[in-house]
Amino acid sequence: MSKSATAGKRARGARPAHLGYVTYIAATAALGGFLFGYDSSVINGAVEGIRGRFDISAGRLGTVVAIALLGAALGAVVAGRLADRLGRIRVMQIAAALFLVSGIGSMLPISMWDLAFWRTLGGVAIGMASVIAPAYIAEVSPPAHRGRLASFQQAAIVLGIAVSQLVNWGLLTLAGDDQRGSLLGLEAWQVMLGVEAVPALLYGLMTLGIPESPRYLVAQGRTEEAKRVLADVEERGTDLDARAAEIEAGIRGERRSTWRDLVGGRGGLLPIVWIGIGLSVFQQLVGINVIFYYSNSLWQSVGIDPDDSFFYSFTTSIINILGTLVAMALVDRVGRKPLALAGSAGMALSLGLTAWAFSYRTGSGEDVRLPDAQGVAALVGAHCFVLFFALSWGVVVWVLLGEMFPNRIRAAALGVAASAQWIANWAITQSFPSLAEWSLSGAYVLYTCFALLSIPFVLVWVRETRGKALEEMG
Repeated sequence: MSKSATAGKRARGARPAHLGYVTYIAATAALGGFLFGYDSSVINGAVEGIRGRFDISAGRLGTVVAIALLGAALGAVVAGRLADRLGRIRVMQIAAALFLVSGIGSMLPISMWDLAFWRTLGGVAIGMASVIAPAYIAEVSPPAHRGRLASFQQAAIVLGIAVSQLVNWGLLTLAGDDQRGSLLGLEAWQVMLGVEAVPALLYGLMTLGIPESPRYLVAQGRTEEAKRVLADVEERGTDLDARAAEIEAGIRGERRSTWRDLVGGRGGLLPIVWIGIGLSVFQQLVGINVIFYYSNSLWQSVGIDPDDSFFYSFTTSIINILGTLVAMALVDRVGRKPLALAGSAGMALSLGLTAWAFSYRTGSGEDVRLPDAQGVAALVGAHCFVLFFALSWGVVVWVLLGEMFPNRIRAAALGVAASAQWIANWAITQSFPSLAEWSLSGAYVLYTCFALLSIPFVLVWVRETRGKALEEMG
């Protein structure tokens, strides 16, 4: 049996002596996920305010909302390389600074176009956080607990989404239920976007108190520092010299990953890279972020008043948190693949119900409504969709992306997969306002089809990674 296999078997059967400390540093790293969720979702409360302030069409509104996702794609691509050069902690701090600047700039825009610039800058930070947190957590976590700890990223994302909706709801109430109402000398939507500066500053400060990844330290020849970190995160009784030597041997046996390393096979890229891209793309094509970016406008478009629409946005965020907690409890027990399959089936049914309900929308402009039965069905369908997504694809994809790639290509492959995720997210977010004007029900039929297609994809191509050491991935 190889050293890595032995280490994996040993770790699966033991509880690390310092699991509480590992949990703390994983949670700190996942604060980037909190800001990821907050930044990407806070725009939901500002959509109608931005539309009114700058008097823009549905297409341009989609651009302002979605452009951050192009920045996220860029941030995801560069994060892996920066992490290998500067270290994981330094990249977290760069992301924190970008979140801070983006929040302040978005609060004080001069025009639609500089608002788009600040949103893009925040998107770069989102992309960095989407890559660096799961990679760092995977590198400091014992294999037996890695799935649960890696799921902190998604838990932080959904908590950030929920907090952003709660803050938006509170600020809207203070502004008299008007997104353009006066608040602190600004319009309410501007304050909504600016509040992000507070958690961004906290994230930057907290990264000063967590250790660098032992894998990065060994790669930089800082073996003694790596051993000190390993002493704090590995199980009691671990031979630190042997563990450091194991990491070093793994690093020596691989080249620094480049884009060229991802090329191979009939499809241009290695099959495992295509699988990572597929997971990332399906996670977005089911339309989950329509709920988190546009739900206030979505519910208002079927006759629900603004205050109630903000309330329903918050309740879906709570459902998102509950589903994520379920996934965190099950991901290391049930496995990644069964959760993904169950989630796909549940999402397809929920989205189909929502599409059916929206087909009964009548009226136009401000005079739109759903019949009572279909209105209830739409709300139930939307909440069930969020629940099934959260307890499956929301967590599983991030866990798999942190685990599934061989060591020699992990950084580059994770960057490509995360970038593909953001491009798919951008496509859905950019297109939704125009699709909704064409046919709201038709848009949800499209998302239903993608949920159905994800089932054979998982069955045929996705491999279970539960309980395996990173060194065993090949």
